[in-house]
Amino acid sequence: MSSGYFRHSVKLALVLAAFALVGTSLLALTYDATKGIIAASEKRAKLALIAQILPPELYDNDIISDAVSLPPQAELGTSEATLTYRALKDGKPSGAVLEAVAPDGYAGKIKMLIAIRANGEISGVRVVSHKETPGLGDYIDIAKSNWIKIFDGTSLEKYPSNEWKVKKDGGRFDSVAGATITPRAMVKAVHKALIYFSANREKIFSLQAKEQAK
Repeated sequence: MSSGYFRHSVKLALVLAAFALVGTSLLALTYDATKGIIAASEKRAKLALIAQILPPELYDNDIISDAVSLPPQAELGTSEATLTYRALKDGKPSGAVLEAVAPDGYAGKIKMLIAIRANGEISGVRVVSHKETPGLGDYIDIAKSNWIKIFDGTSLEKYPSNEWKVKKDGGRFDSVAGATITPRAMVKAVHKALIYFSANREKIFSLQAKEQAK
C-alpha cells in the first residue's frame, strides 16, 4: 500500500468522522430546541382529552403535573407502568383519570382513559387507541358514535357486578349486532377499573406527584 493511498484513506476517515460529529451535534441541538415544544404539545393533547371526560370545573390543580405512576396492574389490564391523573378542588380529591387497557378486544388491546369522580362514579371514558374493525367494532370511538357515553354516571353502587355485561350476556349494556366482542371487552375493563379505584382510592391520593405506587 503506497503512503499516498494511506494518507488519502486517513484523510477520508477523518472527514467522515467530522461529518458524523457535526450530524450528531445538530441532532442533539435540534432535540434540545424542540423537546419543550413537543412536551407542551403533548400536554395540551392530554388536557383536551381529559377535558372531554372530566369537567374542568371539577379541579383547580395542574392535573397533568399532579400525576402518580402505577406499576402494571392486572385490574387495569396494564403490562407496564401507567400514569393516573389526580383532580383536586380546593385541595381536596375530586376525581382521577386512569390509564387502562381492555386486553381482549376483537383485534387486540384497546387502550383507554377512564375518569372517575371521588365518589366512585364514572365521569367519562374515552378510547385512546384500538385496532377494531372499521365500520363494525370501531363504534367504541367517540368520533364514530356516542356509544361510549353509556358509561357516564355508572358506578359499583348503581349497578351490581352481575349487570356489568352486555345485554346479550344478560347485562345492561347495549352492543351493536355482530360486534359484541369489542363492547364486551370494554365493559369488563371499565368494571375492573372501578373495582381497582374503589380499593386503592386512598393510596392514589396520598402519593406524592410522580411517585410510584408499590
